Formats: sequence, structure tokens, C-alpha cells
Amino acid sequence: MTQAFRARAKVVSKSAGCSSGGTSFYWLHAPNQNDIVIRDMKWTLPKLVSRSAPIILLVLTLAAAVSFAAVGHLVARFNANQQARGRRLYAEGLADANAGRYDQAIAELRAALTCEPTNSQYQLSLARALRDSNDPRRLDEAESYLLALWQRAPQDAAVNLALARVAAHRGSIEDATRYYHNAMYGVWNSDADANRKKARIELIEFLLKKGAADKAESELLALATALPSDPASHLQAAQLFEQAQDYTSEGAQYREVLHLDPTNPEALAGAGQAAYRSGNYVSAHHYLEEAAKANPQDANSRQLFATTDLILRANPFRSHISDAERNRRIAAAFAQAEKRLTECAQQKGIDPNAATPATPLSALQSRWMVTKPDLARLRSPGETDLPDSIMDVVFQIEQQTASICGPPQVLDLALLLISQKREAASQ
Repeated sequence: MTQAFRARAKVVSKSAGCSSGGTSFYWLHAPNQNDIVIRDMKWTLPKLVSRSAPIILLVLTLAAAVSFAAVGHLVARFNANQQARGRRLYAEGLADANAGRYDQAIAELRAALTCEPTNSQYQLSLARALRDSNDPRRLDEAESYLLALWQRAPQDAAVNLALARVAAHRGSIEDATRYYHNAMYGVWNSDADANRKKARIELIEFLLKKGAADKAESELLALATALPSDPASHLQAAQLFEQAQDYTSEGAQYREVLHLDPTNPEALAGAGQAAYRSGNYVSAHHYLEEAAKANPQDANSRQLFATTDLILRANPFRSHISDAERNRRIAAAFAQAEKRLTECAQQKGIDPNAATPATPLSALQSRWMVTKPDLARLRSPGETDLPDSIMDVVFQIEQQTASICGPPQVLDLALLLISQKREAASQ
């Protein structure tokens, strides 16, 4: 070895796949005299792949993230376009349904639902259109949509109301009542009280239409207990009570309106008519007179007032009249009954005095003749049952001639009404 040593040593790499690809130089310190220099030692650098793997992974990750972001953006754009298209079709479908163009509305709502298959509002509106199209073949499909919605949210009042209307279309009292009640006590998104009232009124109208008056009246009583203090609500309830032929409750609703609005012409006329139908002719007379004053164009109230006035003046059983007045009224009613019997016989071409052939009118004529002498004994205070027996003949004549010859007029009508509502007319 020489005493002098260069500061640089040349080392030749013998690895063919080296990432450096050639000769490497390493700087060494100058050896001391006693140092041993090993020239043939093989040093290798790490491969290029191993050294750049984290960078490649980072690049791939960024590329994937960008790709996912791009795909997500495209998906979002697609969904937004679908939703916008669905909203447009839904609005068109609602407009056509409101206009009664159900075939077109159903097609548009179906298309809207394909844009958003899980949209509950689209499903509900499609079911309503199917139901309201009045095509019995579509009721099953409408019900299937509604039942699917009901299973997801059985407390949803709007869904229950829609199901109640499907049941009403089918005429099922039991199903309609159940779903209407569910709607009344379910969850409404807005105007809960108004919607519950509307649902109960729909049920009442359905029950009345189906002839279930008893069920309708129980619902009406429940409705009446929760009505707000406004005339319109009580007027509506009164009209429903009229349909149910509950004239006492009808009159109570009209009186409630008059408590809130004392000069309401509709309530005055309604209260008078309700009292008239229930046989309370004193109250009817009062309300009908006020109704005719409040609305001079109300011909019906004027006519009913004239009839009630005649009833009050002709009724021999009215309280607080003298015996003389009672006897006078009985005699006048007896004479009027005979006149009505004669006119009815002439109308039918029958001789009521003929013994043969026997007819209901001839039988009535015979009974009238037998009873006629009793009129002279009316003044006797001991004949307490005589007024009733004489008026029984009058009432029988008026009732049978009405069935044979048609509705009577004027005094005969008054006597017929007294016979039908005798107890109430005596008040």
C-alpha cells in the first residue's frame, strides 16, 4: 500500500436491476497508515419502487377521491333533475285532479312517483286520484297504496281519512266508521280541530245517506258538544239534525245561533220550522212570525206561520181556553170534517150515504151521523169524555180522507196536524 491515499474511492455496483443504473461514488476519509481499505465491498441503494410507494398510494387515493366526488356530483345532479321533474309532474297531476281530469292526473302522478318512488305525498295523491275517478276497478289499487302508507304511519290522520273515503265509496259502514274515527283522533300536520270536525261531519253525512240514522245521531251529539261559538257551525249542525229527523236538537242549534245573532233570518226560519215539525206550534208561531218580518221574501215562513196561526185558533185542546171556546172549536171542527168527507166522496165519485157498496168513506159518514147528536150535550159539565170522542171522529175523517184524496188544505190541514201531534199541540 502507498503512504498517500486519495479521498475518493470508486465502488462498482454489480447489481443489474439497481435503481441507480450505474457506478456510485462514496467519499471516504483519508486512511491512516494502519487503516485497511476494502475496495470490493458491495453497497446497494433501495429500489426505486420501494422508495416511491407512499407517493403512488397518495396519488391513487387522490384520484379515487376525485373520481368519487365526480360520480357523487353526477348522481346528485341526476337526483336533483329527477326530483325537479317529479315536482313538475306532481303539480300537473294535482291540477288535473282538481279539474276532474282523473285519467290524465293518474298518468302524471304515476310518472311523478317513478321519479321519487318513496315519496309518501305522491303515493297519497295518486291513491286519492284513483279513488275519486269513480272507477270501481281502481279502488283496490288506491287501497293498496293507502294501506302501505298506513302500515308505516297508522296514526297519520290524512291517510286514515283517505282510507275512510275508500270505504265510503264501497258503502262499508263498519270500515268507514273505523277509519273516520282514526282520522278524528289521529295526527294532523295543521288545523287539527277544523280537520277533525270535517271528518266527523263527513261520517255523519255518510251514515245519513246509508240510512243509519241512529249511528248518525250519536255522532251528531258528539259534534254538538264540541262546536265553536260561531253561527255558521251551529247552522250546519242544525241542518244535519234536520236530516236525522231530530227536530228537538235541530231547534236547540237554531236557538244557539239566535243567542249569538238574535236577528239571523235563517236561524229564525229554521227554529220556526223545527218547532213546527215537532208539533210545538206556539214556538213555531213566534219564530215564523219573526222570520217573516226579518225576511219579507221568505214565502215558506209566511205560509207556515199562517198554518200555525190557524192551528192555534182551531185546536180545542189548547190549554188556557174557556169551556165555551173549546165547545165552539169542537163544533167548527166537526162541521169541517163533514165538509171534507163530502168533497172527498165527490172527488172519487162515491155516494157516502149509500149503504152499498160499503166503502171507507161511507163508513166514516155513518160514524159522523151517529156522533152528531152528541154535540148538543157538550154543554153538560158531566160529559168529560165527550170532547175527546167527538174529536176522535174528526181526526179519523181527516186522516183517512188525506190518504184517499190527497193532502188537505187550510183548516183541514190544521186539523190533520193537530191529530198527528195532539199531545204537543195541547201545550
